[in-house]
Amino acid sequence: MQRQHPCQFKEFGTQRPVEASGTPSRLSVALGAVWICTVLSVLTLALGASNGSLLIGGAQAQSNQQNAIEQARKAIGTLIDRLRGRDMPEGIVKTNGRLEATQVDVAAKYPGRLATLTVDEGNEVTAGQVVATISSPETEAQLRQAEANLLKAKRSLAEADAVIAQRKSDLDFARTDYDRGKPLIEHGTITQQVLDQRRNRFEAAEAAYVAANAQHDEADAAIKAAQASVEQLQSMLADLVLVSPRTGRVQYRLARAGEVIAAGQRVLTILDLNDVYMTIYLPANVAGQLMLGDEARTILDSIPQYVFPNTISFVATEAQFTPKSVETAEEREKLMLRVKLQADPAVLDKFHRFVKTGVRGLAFVRTDPKVPWPSELAVKLPQ
Repeated sequence: MQRQHPCQFKEFGTQRPVEASGTPSRLSVALGAVWICTVLSVLTLALGASNGSLLIGGAQAQSNQQNAIEQARKAIGTLIDRLRGRDMPEGIVKTNGRLEATQVDVAAKYPGRLATLTVDEGNEVTAGQVVATISSPETEAQLRQAEANLLKAKRSLAEADAVIAQRKSDLDFARTDYDRGKPLIEHGTITQQVLDQRRNRFEAAEAAYVAANAQHDEADAAIKAAQASVEQLQSMLADLVLVSPRTGRVQYRLARAGEVIAAGQRVLTILDLNDVYMTIYLPANVAGQLMLGDEARTILDSIPQYVFPNTISFVATEAQFTPKSVETAEEREKLMLRVKLQADPAVLDKFHRFVKTGVRGLAFVRTDPKVPWPSELAVKLPQ
């Protein structure tokens, strides 16, 4: 069915309007209809123009945003291409390197069964945090035995003290009795035999007193030996609780709960995220011009839009073959010197959670500290 336009109208019937005073004529009705149609047409055009302008504005905004993103990508790509391909100014050397961190192993000092392992690969740990426990019932039994021996030794010491007191009393009585007999024999009150008997009792009491003191010293030594045994076993049990030696991230978990652990066996490998550096290899003629503590710059392949500050912390004293994982600018030079570029501690303290070892990147060092860094190598950190 054909839709009728608002401006279209038709005449119903064939009756002619009455030409009378106060009654609208046919011409007046037609003019009113034309006026209404005109108003509707104007409103329709206005609404259409408004919707069209909104659509055009939204398309332009989206196009501008895409253009800005594309321009940023092109700028970063251009910067990386310049840094990779351009010749550095005199006094600045460019090379490739790999990001590394100091690894610390958590190992068992004594054998036993791994009872618990509270961390997994990728977890952050702090220095002193308990990461695993090893069960050793044999060591616990030895500790109980040592504690019983210590208690026994303390009781022996108490008995030795009592014996000393008794022997001292006997000695005092024998000495007094012997001293009394000396003047009596001069007056003939007692015989020489009686005096000799008193002297023998005195000497026997004196020897018994010395023996009692020796027994006391032996009991005291037994206490010290038992105490040392207890402390040793307590130390062994303490070492069965494995703690993280440094703050960092768990790199590898090398054992599982329930396994029997041998003495010296590694359980975890932890990355010290406060000791991160990039390893590079430079020819001897370049490495020889570097000074420990000099500034350096690194750009990582994964985030090439940032430039990180570094410090030269190590230069090898002997040349070595370049590892296959690092390519040098001059392939004909196979013997290179290893150099470490230490990351800034302040930067690591802020971004250590984002550190990923093994990431490759570009490294820049200065053979002449007086040469200024180019503008594209100015430090730029994530915000």
